Amino acid sequence: MDFQLSDDQRALRSGMRDLLDAVFDRDRMRAAVERGGTLDRSLWRELGAAGFFALRLPEEAGGVGLGLPEAVLLFEEAGRALLPGPLVATHLAAGLVKGAAEGEAVVTAVDGDLPVAHLAAADAVLVGADALAGEPLRAFVAAARPVRSMDPLTPLHRVAGRTAATEAYSGAFHYEGALLIAAEQLGSAVRTTETAVQHAGDREQFGSPIGSFQAVKHLCADMLARTEPARAAVYAAAVTGDPVEIAAAKLLADEAAVRNARDCLQIHGGMGFTWEADVHLHLKRAWIRSAARLGGAAAEELLAAGLGAARPYPGSSAASGRGAPEAGGGG
Repeated sequence: MDFQLSDDQRALRSGMRDLLDAVFDRDRMRAAVERGGTLDRSLWRELGAAGFFALRLPEEAGGVGLGLPEAVLLFEEAGRALLPGPLVATHLAAGLVKGAAEGEAVVTAVDGDLPVAHLAAADAVLVGADALAGEPLRAFVAAARPVRSMDPLTPLHRVAGRTAATEAYSGAFHYEGALLIAAEQLGSAVRTTETAVQHAGDREQFGSPIGSFQAVKHLCADMLARTEPARAAVYAAAVTGDPVEIAAAKLLADEAAVRNARDCLQIHGGMGFTWEADVHLHLKRAWIRSAARLGGAAAEELLAAGLGAARPYPGSSAASGRGAPEAGGGG
């Protein structure tokens, strides 16, 4: 199986990067931080016009007619740019909630007992199999209270009465949502790696770029070594759609995003801790995403269950019925 991107996929990814560079550059990202993460409706409509939300809708339904592998490429670029908003929920709601595909509606979702992101800006909320809008949405919002978010670009609300059993989506949508979040994490890991390498080449100490120091080289190499396996896992899971592979991709992408942001911050030194630097924004968003949709223990449990259900390798002691030798007392 060939996992190399096609020319069309490369053009799609490049086009989305160019669009985000134009409509959400660093100045606009910083402006979004200063206004507390309030959603920019004009940006949302730009994304809708570009087909970001309708990417996987059939052409006869007004969509682009592409698949999950292409969606992963777009969400990777969104993560790289630190694009704010309930992107995954709105993308999955295209065709289900009026206006979601065109970027005219903002759709967020309940994810277990986690706070709900961007609730104040939402035109609909996915709760289980239902999409709340109109009066039910207003009642839902009235029962919520804002809570402090570690990410200034992700305002959060806590809704009373929500339980951990409540899922935003069921079946394939649940796993597709997890994979798209993993793609965002991958994009963030790529960006922090690029930022760290650039800073290591530009910053000088003792008359030499800090990138010439072995300790800094190791940090940058470790960042790349985390990013590329995560990329392979995310791309492969997008092709197969297998829940176990999606769980593995989410684990790898979460680790790459969080640890790469930490290493990037370390390479920046004292400057990395300042509000003016962007590194902390990647770290905070990575923390938020790592808790969402197949976060941590849930992904590990699913992956472990999948490994336990795997058939024994031919010729192994399990396949032949021979038990494993017991641990003895030595000798």
